[in-house]
Amino acid sequence: MSTAYILIAALILDAVLGEPDWLWRRLPHPAVLMGQLIGWCDARFNAGGMRKAKGVAVVLGLVILSGALGGLLSFFGPVVEIILAAIMLAQRSLVQHVRAVADGLRLSLPQGRRAVSMIVSRDTGDMPAPAVARSAIESAAENLSDGIIAPAFWFLIGGLPGMVIYKFINTADSMIGYRTARHAEFGWAAARLDDVLNFIPARLTAVLIALPSGKLSAWQEIRADARLHRSPNAGWPEAAMARAIGVALAGPRAYDGAMQDFAWVNAAGDREIGPLAIDAAISRLWSAWGVMLVLLVLFGLMT
Repeated sequence: MSTAYILIAALILDAVLGEPDWLWRRLPHPAVLMGQLIGWCDARFNAGGMRKAKGVAVVLGLVILSGALGGLLSFFGPVVEIILAAIMLAQRSLVQHVRAVADGLRLSLPQGRRAVSMIVSRDTGDMPAPAVARSAIESAAENLSDGIIAPAFWFLIGGLPGMVIYKFINTADSMIGYRTARHAEFGWAAARLDDVLNFIPARLTAVLIALPSGKLSAWQEIRADARLHRSPNAGWPEAAMARAIGVALAGPRAYDGAMQDFAWVNAAGDREIGPLAIDAAISRLWSAWGVMLVLLVLFGLMT
């Protein structure tokens, strides 16, 4: 069974079943196990001198370990690969988390804030409704890249080892890849490698969002806005999503009680948005997923 068809089956399985609560109440999720190992490395090695060198060594160790683990598991055959790949994809769960914000906003602003606080790290306690909607849409666009397109891309390139390596590094970046006093040096390697691994998938995600929405003609504007983002990759899916649904994203927001004046993405788009804009973003998540599935079928037929 070809890598493309294994990936197609995994994408469909994830889209149908998502993250079954009954299973993960009984077993530790692989992402939890990854996080525990990375947390142990942080506690054990992120101290004293030579923190950048220690961080590089930890990342190298994670790459070797995750690649070997993925290679070992792939020997169990395509059925196991399909199940494991589906577990490491997140289309259905992403849609569920983003839809929860729209549903919360329809009930009340506090419930919308509560729902969005589950998926973003910025301050949500005083957010007006448009900021709640923007936060959900930005999270949808970024996590489409990190949670679906990038792991699928690396599975297609490197099979299960490629996907497991990506998930380990992406998890490490989310835990230690911050420019804080504690992690600026130790997390440097995780953050830089995550940037490298997401370079192509982030731009591919922008194409997959823009193509079915008829916004590829605005590619120059998407690229210009993407370059305004503090991340070298996250701006691409955000800029494509903003134009696909006609809204302005990013802009000023608060972290740890301090306002930060980020540039607007698609500044001419609608800023007074709410649940309907989130619904539109969810539709774009599925249309991007569908285009990817069609492309994988065509790729499988040609290989």
